[in-house]
Amino acid sequence: MDFRMNKLLKKMMVALLSLGLAQVVWADNVPDFKETLQVAEQGNAKAQFSLGKMYYEGQGVRQDYAEAARWYLKAAEQGDPVAQNNLGAMYAKGQGVRQDPVQAEQWYRKAAEQGYAQAQYNLGVMYDNGRGVRQDYTQAVQWFGKAAEQGIAEAQFSLGKMYYEGQGVRQDYAEAARWYLKAAEQGDPVAQNNLGAMYAKGQGVRQDPVQAEQWYRKAAEQGYAQAQYNLGVMYDNGRGVRQDYTQAVQWFGKAAEQGIAQAQFNLGVMYANGRGVRQDDAQAVQWFGKAAEQGHAQAQFNLGVMYEKGRSVRKDYVEAVKWYRKATEQGLANAQYNLGVMYHNGQGVRQDYAQAEQWYRKAAEQGFAQAQYNLGNMYANGQGVRQDYAQAVQWFGKAAEQGLANAQYNLGVAYANGQGVHQDLVQAEQWYRKAAEQGFAEAQYNLGVMYAKGEGVRKNYKIANEWFGKACNNGLQQGCDVYRVFNQAGY
Repeated sequence: MDFRMNKLLKKMMVALLSLGLAQVVWADNVPDFKETLQVAEQGNAKAQFSLGKMYYEGQGVRQDYAEAARWYLKAAEQGDPVAQNNLGAMYAKGQGVRQDPVQAEQWYRKAAEQGYAQAQYNLGVMYDNGRGVRQDYTQAVQWFGKAAEQGIAEAQFSLGKMYYEGQGVRQDYAEAARWYLKAAEQGDPVAQNNLGAMYAKGQGVRQDPVQAEQWYRKAAEQGYAQAQYNLGVMYDNGRGVRQDYTQAVQWFGKAAEQGIAQAQFNLGVMYANGRGVRQDDAQAVQWFGKAAEQGHAQAQFNLGVMYEKGRSVRKDYVEAVKWYRKATEQGLANAQYNLGVMYHNGQGVRQDYAQAEQWYRKAAEQGFAQAQYNLGNMYANGQGVRQDYAQAVQWFGKAAEQGLANAQYNLGVAYANGQGVHQDLVQAEQWYRKAAEQGFAEAQYNLGVMYAKGEGVRKNYKIANEWFGKACNNGLQQGCDVYRVFNQAGY
């Protein structure tokens, strides 16, 4: 009876165990804490490491970084390279121990010298950043190289970056691309993006926008913001892909949502111009604002323009001046010019010709043609500066050389009248012609006068009348009046 009962009980236990296997199979890979503790206390390094890992991750026991560090130390002192690396990481982060980059470096080194790849990478990072050791790019390259050869993607990327920037090694784009490729093939999104950029520029590889787009896409689809922006640029410009403003907007939007200022700015431009989206000034202002708040100079300028013009916001010259000023602090020439105009006109600030002149000058010295022209006018009219026709001519000349029609016209007037230069009717005619050919009505009229009088050119009433007609067509009543008279005279 007892024997049969024992057999029955055994069968029931087997059956129960069989039923329970599906529920507890996960526990097969989880070491028993008490058993591990017992073995660890006997000095077994592997058990000490396992116990440290259990405390670190909170597996089978309450998470306790201090206890994790204590057991990692015991295993590390016995030469366990993984424990040495993990202990180094805890010193680097200040987990369970006082943060100490020197101790971190020492433990990383012990593991690295045993060939443990992750520790070699970590030691490279210490040398790269100068934490726990004197910054030494050459040493960083050596340790990154050891880890990279063992297939650590982060090390491959870091080694590529060192070759790209020429830190610790001679700059070598081909080597940079080679190591980026290894990391990229392992799915590293930053390496994928950087490799895409190298294909886009033809650095270390044959320039190939299609390859660039493909690598950008891999990184972008992993959510890497810079790659999302870069992919947007490819679609915006039609490089490596068919131009598609809608796709550009989508990728700019993803990057913009992650805070990439240039993407926010570009998205604002797309909304302002209605490219890839319905034109929407309110959205443009919103995205310009986000980029502007991050210090993006062109976004600050564009936001200023929106306030100056009252596009989707209440016209506010004071707010416009505020944003123009922020952009000027970064040296943006068109913002300097616009701020000069605000001072010139007394919009958002008290009218101040001296301030206007100063801001025009800053932009003019950067080659901004309209600022050069306005500065010339300041000298010609004696506004904010002492009247000086010679200075006026110089600035008109700089703007005229850049093709600005009104500057070309003013330069022609200066040569015709001998203001700031020796009178030279031939030069006058040449500058009038440049402006006239751009459709500048006053220049067309004056050119007609020169042909009518034979000044600077051989007299020719027919040609004179042609220029009067052009001036008339461009809205100059004086040209129309003379044109009618010449027509009546048979010209």
